[in-house]
Amino acid sequence: MTVEQAQNGQFEEVEMSARMPVIDGDGQPVLGRIGSLETRLARNDHEIEAAQRVRFQVFVEEMKARLSQDCMARKRDFDSWDAICDHLLVLDRSIEGDTEDQIVGTYRILRQEVAMRRSGFYSASEFDIAPLVERHPGKQFMELGRSCVLPAYRTKRTVELLWQGNWAYALKHRMDAMFGCASFPGTDPAAHALAFGFLHHSVLASGEWAVNARPELFEPLDRHPFDPADSRKALATMPPLVKGYLRLGAMVGNGAVIDRAFNTTDVLIVLPIDRISDRYISHYGADAGRFSA
Repeated sequence: MTVEQAQNGQFEEVEMSARMPVIDGDGQPVLGRIGSLETRLARNDHEIEAAQRVRFQVFVEEMKARLSQDCMARKRDFDSWDAICDHLLVLDRSIEGDTEDQIVGTYRILRQEVAMRRSGFYSASEFDIAPLVERHPGKQFMELGRSCVLPAYRTKRTVELLWQGNWAYALKHRMDAMFGCASFPGTDPAAHALAFGFLHHSVLASGEWAVNARPELFEPLDRHPFDPADSRKALATMPPLVKGYLRLGAMVGNGAVIDRAFNTTDVLIVLPIDRISDRYISHYGADAGRFSA
């Protein structure tokens, strides 16, 4: 059973005005818009700090992450990677106030060329990324991370906008593959045995795309035998973002990692651009030229 068959859901056609150039109130292009929501990259430190406050609200206040004393005192989730990443934002323009008050979701993006000049990839602290990159010397990777959306905005439309932004960014920078940690709540892998069993038996990255959790952190995904008849039930237990990755054709690395600081159990998502089906490319758009900001 395929991911789409298991979910038995058609791709929701929503109005994506990003098929045409979109301009915001400041005369600057954005990457996508649905109703009052729009997505674009952060343009200054104030917007990045506001995104960090949204991350703090979700990761600390909601998910009970335990960050550094400095982060806790400032009520922002930040680290050394923030300075070298681009920050994708989802804004609700119907909210009164400044742009910083309108941020309802965010993603952090790190290109390989930047990572190799600076601190490396964030995911390398949990997964053995180097062999994956070394097997593809002619390809460019981008890392996705720190994805979060405020509770009231956790809808399919918001996920659509996040992906519109990621897709436009990948095209503009001529990326060949995306990867990044995706989190399941809690630090007990056994609580996600059904979902992890599906991931291991249905979408495990192999061959040239194989990647493993670091051996000292490795938690097996295949803890119990998996019955393909349980695929739909397994998908229903997954976070919406993970299901969104799978719809696009993503694979997962071998093994999970417990992140006690963030109170999550992480898997590595691997998504080569050429695995994304024509159906989704048609929806998100195959031309990056209009995103030339």
